Amino acid sequence: MKNRLKYSPLLRIIAFLSALFLIIVALAIGMFYYAFSIPEPEGLSLASWPNTFTNNFSIWIEYEDETVSVKEIGLDRLDEYGLWVQIIDEAGQEVFSHNKPENYPAEYSISELVTLAAGKSEDGNTLFISSFEDSDKTLNYIVGFPYAVGKYTLYYNGENVARLSPMVRNIILIAACMLVICAFVYAFWLSRKLSAIMDSIRKISLHCYKPAKETGIFGEVYGALNQMDMEIRRSSEIQEETDRTRKEWIANITHDLKTPLSPIKGYAEFLTDGSSPDRKTVRDYGKIILKNVTYIENLINDLKLTYQLEAGVIPYTPQKIRTIRFLKELVIDIANDPGFSERVIEFESSMPEMTAEFDPDLICRAVQNIIINALVHNGPDTKVKISVSKVSENRFHISIRDNGKGMSQAELSGLWRRYYRGTDTQKKPEGSGLGLAIAKQIIILHGGDITVSSEPGRGTEFLIILPLKNENADN
Repeated sequence: MKNRLKYSPLLRIIAFLSALFLIIVALAIGMFYYAFSIPEPEGLSLASWPNTFTNNFSIWIEYEDETVSVKEIGLDRLDEYGLWVQIIDEAGQEVFSHNKPENYPAEYSISELVTLAAGKSEDGNTLFISSFEDSDKTLNYIVGFPYAVGKYTLYYNGENVARLSPMVRNIILIAACMLVICAFVYAFWLSRKLSAIMDSIRKISLHCYKPAKETGIFGEVYGALNQMDMEIRRSSEIQEETDRTRKEWIANITHDLKTPLSPIKGYAEFLTDGSSPDRKTVRDYGKIILKNVTYIENLINDLKLTYQLEAGVIPYTPQKIRTIRFLKELVIDIANDPGFSERVIEFESSMPEMTAEFDPDLICRAVQNIIINALVHNGPDTKVKISVSKVSENRFHISIRDNGKGMSQAELSGLWRRYYRGTDTQKKPEGSGLGLAIAKQIIILHGGDITVSSEPGRGTEFLIILPLKNENADN
């Protein structure tokens, strides 16, 4: 409800008017009780209570055998409320009294009674007079109250009031018309504002919205629209960049698949054209075909693996592995590859053997991808150094550093993106553009992290951080 009031001006106005109305009603009730009520032992009563009590007091008066008395309940009520009573006969003589102050007389004339009935309060006391009738006897009685109660009768000119009635009706009618006109004006103004907001929303969907000033009663709404437009534009730019990269990648993958298919097809046609080449030629052609088939197979495996990792359906079997030995054998396998036999690859570890828990096939794939990436995208004189170090009781680092040409900030920003193949694809078109993305997904899958630091001309270092005990295995 708080959010609706915050963003809906109409609801805010209704809430304000409702609160104002309730405040006025509360003030009116308070003023009424303040002006027209008095305190009495049972609580707060209307100021007309003394007059009502006086008129009803006659039910407790008894007149028998020329003797006047008051019932016990009446006397109790007088004592309870701190009141006094004086009963006077037709001649103005007192015939009964209870709690009467000493300064009040025992005999009254008719004029004195009239003066007391209409008189003002004296010393904080107010007198109310009523009468009691029993057969042929009429008695007057005075009840004194310790309250300063005003006793006024309102008189008005009936002719003038009758003359004012049509004017009051006209005023009410004019006020009602003005209220309706104000409501229509406000509705028209609100409709225009809402139409402008709807037009802004339509322009956002058409990507032709211009940011509006965040002022006025709808400032928050326009602020939200400006933010929405900015986020949609940013999202569209990211989507366009992703689509462009994907199209380039598809074109590159298509080219990379066609490139090995051409020699495969050519040598296969040569071997099946009916001639009988010597065994050495067949063996050489077979090696070329096998090499290109392996290349295609690796591309397809990269595609399959990246989507398996993204979907979380990759076969994942962590094991306890002797880490130093595992990494040393991995580096030896790469160094023994004919393609990298003349490259300088070093392995260094100053720490004793340790056991870590990870999936050996996946970690092998991730580390291989980074090492081969460093060899492929640098010159033949580049040295690649792999080192292992333990940084805490539950984590260790794998550093893969080269002294090659390094990378710019633009290249680093897109390094982990799928389909990204760097800025030198014209010179080095090898690879699917998925190797580093796959490596990072594998490291994250193991509860680790990977960072890269590089400067043009100063080489590159990849730092892999892995837990010694695989947390995902426990889950």
